[in-house]
Amino acid sequence: MTEADDLTHNIHVLKELQRKAWFHLADPALTTFERRETRNQIKQTGAELRSYLEMMSERTRFRPRPVEQDATGGLGKFEFRLLGGD
Repeated sequence: MTEADDLTHNIHVLKELQRKAWFHLADPALTTFERRETRNQIKQTGAELRSYLEMMSERTRFRPRPVEQDATGGLGKFEFRLLGGD
């Protein structure tokens, strides 16, 4: 996997952890300690997710754009016309 794929995978995993933690937090059978630990997990994964999303944003923002080249070497084909001739 490339570094961008790793980053995308990590973002997906953290989003899934967040989703499961919020679902777990809705359980009325949780003790006070378990609720606190779940909220701490949500805060921690939220901070990690935020940093990964910032990294992804920076990479897409500063990614060099590919130069489009055709078969003639990149400049294309020029068409010249003579103007004003009788």
